[in-house]
Amino acid sequence: MNDFIPPAKPLIGDEERAAVDRVMRSGMLAQGPEVKAFEEEFSAHFELGRPCVAVNSGTSGQHLGLLSSGVKAGDEVIVPSFTFAATCNSVALTGATPVFADIDADDFCISPAAIEANITDKTVGIMPVHLYGHPAKMNQIMAIADKHGLQVYEDAAQAHGASLNGTPVGAFGTFAMFSLYPTKNMTSGEGGMVSIADPEIERLMRLYRNQGMEKQYHNEVVGFNTRMTDIHAAIGREQLKKVGAWTRTRQENAEFFSANLEGVTTPPVAEGAVHVYHQYTVRVPEGRDGFAAALKEQYNIGSGMFYPVPNHQLKPFVGDTADVDLPETMKAAAECLSLPVHPSLSQGDRERIVEAVNALAKAGA
Repeated sequence: MNDFIPPAKPLIGDEERAAVDRVMRSGMLAQGPEVKAFEEEFSAHFELGRPCVAVNSGTSGQHLGLLSSGVKAGDEVIVPSFTFAATCNSVALTGATPVFADIDADDFCISPAAIEANITDKTVGIMPVHLYGHPAKMNQIMAIADKHGLQVYEDAAQAHGASLNGTPVGAFGTFAMFSLYPTKNMTSGEGGMVSIADPEIERLMRLYRNQGMEKQYHNEVVGFNTRMTDIHAAIGREQLKKVGAWTRTRQENAEFFSANLEGVTTPPVAEGAVHVYHQYTVRVPEGRDGFAAALKEQYNIGSGMFYPVPNHQLKPFVGDTADVDLPETMKAAAECLSLPVHPSLSQGDRERIVEAVNALAKAGA
């Protein structure tokens, strides 16, 4: 049998190993000059035009961003249900309530119409997720936020380098969180980066990540230890040098698949959108789970189901969502299958994936 094609693959080279060794030899392992440099370089590379704050995970970044933005118990934040649980977990960790809205079928992102329908007098913000690397409908979402006096918190965990009509993801909302988990489009080994529009929110983020201190032993708030280490920042700095080329390769792989796949619904790209393909997600109209199993068993090709259990059906939230009706979310949860699109695919790998998918679709697997 052919070698296994994994659904995702971290890319770590000699440059990252050398950077880690450099930090280890320096003796400065905790948050230091590497973190500061990484924050500045990340903002500049993605042309965010705003400061960034590095933390130890994307979830930490989302949680601290919400706290710093004033989200608290009794508030509501509108979120999609079709996303990773960290999205709604971060809201719940502040004591606020995540209010689940449906997605649009064309981009898997939160529906502006559904946002509007879920606004109450308790709503303080909207958390769009740029799912799979495709930007959400930010122009409409920002207009809704302006109309109702709401904040916007971007979950850009999967969208490094994505943009809409020339504006990069991460430059729209009150803050935006980028994940640096190993299988994201770039990694720091583990970590998160938060771009922030408001100087006071930035200051609070830096306090919260460091036990509530700006000056040592002068704690201003009850904080956390969610600092990024210099070791992780050094890895991230090297990855920044490579992520642009990796993104172009992901886009080329996606173009090849969209031009050649048959029997599945390939992901559309909205006009004016730059999709960075953290995942290349197709819809399998019938028997998605069996299709994925056959892809692995017959062709040795991995795939991913993101996300078969929507957030509103997860145990921590299901008691509060009995009356929630999200038809597009449920349809996507049953049909979506993410194929390998990572930059390490060879031309032979791409052809194998196309051949396998088309054969299974034709056979009705």
